[in-house]
Amino acid sequence: MEIGFIGLGNMGTGIARNLMKAGHRLTLYNRTREKAEALAKDSGAIAESPADAARPGIVFTMLASDDALTAVVEGDRGVLAGLPADGILVNMSTVSLAVTRRLASALHAAGKHFVAAPVFGRPDAAEAAKLFITVAGPAQAVAKVEPLLAAAGQKLANFGEDPAHAAAVKIAGNFMLQTAIEGLAEALALVRKQGVDPAQYLDFMTSSLFTAPLYKGYGSAIVEGRYEPPGFALPLALKDTRLAIAAAEEVGAPLPIADVIRDRFLIALSRGWDHLDMAALGKLAAENAGLKS
Repeated sequence: MEIGFIGLGNMGTGIARNLMKAGHRLTLYNRTREKAEALAKDSGAIAESPADAARPGIVFTMLASDDALTAVVEGDRGVLAGLPADGILVNMSTVSLAVTRRLASALHAAGKHFVAAPVFGRPDAAEAAKLFITVAGPAQAVAKVEPLLAAAGQKLANFGEDPAHAAAVKIAGNFMLQTAIEGLAEALALVRKQGVDPAQYLDFMTSSLFTAPLYKGYGSAIVEGRYEPPGFALPLALKDTRLAIAAAEEVGAPLPIADVIRDRFLIALSRGWDHLDMAALGKLAAENAGLKS
């Protein structure tokens, strides 16, 4: 199948490569053209604009923010202009509910479709096609793109026809992830301060009460001080926390822990840690406890 793909960062590159491995031919667009050229050697072409990438009729986006997604969708050379009638935009980015709703409405008014399909997983999961994907959008459009999404992930969950529902699941899921990392960070700082071997503590806890890969992966990163290269850098993590706070304010759902997490990220960034992974909450907890991080 001919597909457009926009956004070849840490996550997008792995997803695009897996679509190619599944036999699809991609028309690639990236702000930094060199990344598109490197992938196009496998099974793809390079688009000169987001509009050109959208011309096959199905286009995927994996971008860093509301502004980045809006920039490639709108305008004379944007996805909305290039996508043919009944075409489908599949957004895999984590963006706000407001932008999700606005772009879905704009595409619907133009006789086109917006499918939200944000993903859970780090770049290594994207490369291995092991992402968890939440999807929502017009039923016929979702049915058409589900086989494509299956090439990128190990599990797909359909949350209905409102794209904002998939976006809300992703935002709330990221909030849960961040609170887990903060809990790990504080607990590991506590046991270290008490003289307990943090590696032994982590092994015990993750083989008994907390067996999820999340605890093992992020806990090991904290114990070993592995914060770079970042799988998910602190500035992006702060962006996601702010999305959760905005979504909560919209419906009057207090998220007091989100306020704490936001401030922890702000403190970390004030120390010049913008190049570190969000697991660096462990470094922050250790330093605040008077430990060497």
